[in-house]
Amino acid sequence: MMKGQPFYVKYREIIRRMVFLICALLVFRLGSHIPVPGINNAALERLFNANQGTILGLFNMFSGGALQRMSILALGIMPYISASIIVQLMSTVIPSLEALKKEGEQGKRKINQYTRQGTLLLAVVQATGMCAGLISQGITLTNGLAFYVPAVSSLVAGTMFLMWLGEQITERGIGNGISMIIFAGIVANLPNMVMQFFSADSQTSLIGVVVFALIALAVLAAIVFIEKAQRRISVNYAQKQQGRRIFTAQQTHLPLKINMAGVIPAIFASSLLLFPASLGQWVGSSDPNAGVVKRTLQDLALVLSPGHTLYLVLFGALIIFFCYFYTALVFSPKEVAENLKRSGAYVPGIRPGEQTARYLDHILNRLTFIGAIYITVICLMPMILQSAFSMPVNIGGTSLLIVVVVVMDFMAQLQAHLTSHQYDNQTLMRKTTAHPKG
Repeated sequence: MMKGQPFYVKYREIIRRMVFLICALLVFRLGSHIPVPGINNAALERLFNANQGTILGLFNMFSGGALQRMSILALGIMPYISASIIVQLMSTVIPSLEALKKEGEQGKRKINQYTRQGTLLLAVVQATGMCAGLISQGITLTNGLAFYVPAVSSLVAGTMFLMWLGEQITERGIGNGISMIIFAGIVANLPNMVMQFFSADSQTSLIGVVVFALIALAVLAAIVFIEKAQRRISVNYAQKQQGRRIFTAQQTHLPLKINMAGVIPAIFASSLLLFPASLGQWVGSSDPNAGVVKRTLQDLALVLSPGHTLYLVLFGALIIFFCYFYTALVFSPKEVAENLKRSGAYVPGIRPGEQTARYLDHILNRLTFIGAIYITVICLMPMILQSAFSMPVNIGGTSLLIVVVVVMDFMAQLQAHLTSHQYDNQTLMRKTTAHPKG
């Protein structure tokens, strides 16, 4: 009897997936502590202490601290994310790639193959550039091929292993594998962030802690509410006949999320804005005897450092731009309108075809504007609190968004597995009842 089964037997598949997910994340955390050969750890620590708040900090966050330890997973999963976005961009301008997207599972496998090849190429380029930067900063114990060959090989192998691990988590675990790896890297730094919050200012009062906790809860509630919010567009299917069967008219809806771009705009904006600031901090100089270019780069680094007015303005503008840009990549109103027309569906009161595409585009622009403002507020709020009210906020808005969105996606997929498991059990019970043994 199904009711008499123990818990671990009844939910064996879900427990197996959870165990695989936990083991995979443990492997990721262990790998982030395996060092690249030939690194001077003392010089590396001085470099990170001198470059806090730069693009190094952003990449270190996504790698779960592996970059700061210069482990074999220092490149993290960023080459794979970059390759995926590049392939998406190319699929909108190259007809052959666009045709592959419409070929179903076979086309998807081909696009995934191109993404893996792009990941390998980007990993080689980034690993070589990282090794060259380490040598120029005097952080390596050896130079030349004696350092390049083992270091580049280790970094590229680490990135390809993370890509494979993410795919295995998606297939055999619960949740999106790449998102879970980024999530694990951010969460691993949370204890240090909490300790820094309480040790940053010994005069932090109990009232200040309570106010900060209330603000954090309000922000979390707002993120959950916006991420779940949808604009449902009514869609009607006309009555149709196939052979001797007549299908009656049906009504459904087309859900449009407010934040279709996810956290990609915040990641892009941070990377693009922190790059010139980091370059100015590395190359620039405040020495009056230095050249004009070096002094200009140093001034640029100061102006574009997180918390300054120009940084906040440019960061917000870039987030809004990338929200519209990435939403246009992932959702095409014209393509959706054509699919609806081919399937005999229409939006009530709107003529199928071009008018439906314009209607969807109008709604999408308004939703994207709301989503862009929402992401901008979430990402800028920690910096504003830190600069205006001297609150030691150590977790960024981008990190907070990623954590909440990944947890919501994980819970949704876990619920889907539970529902599927219950459905399978009910089907098995009906078959057992209909055909009893003996």
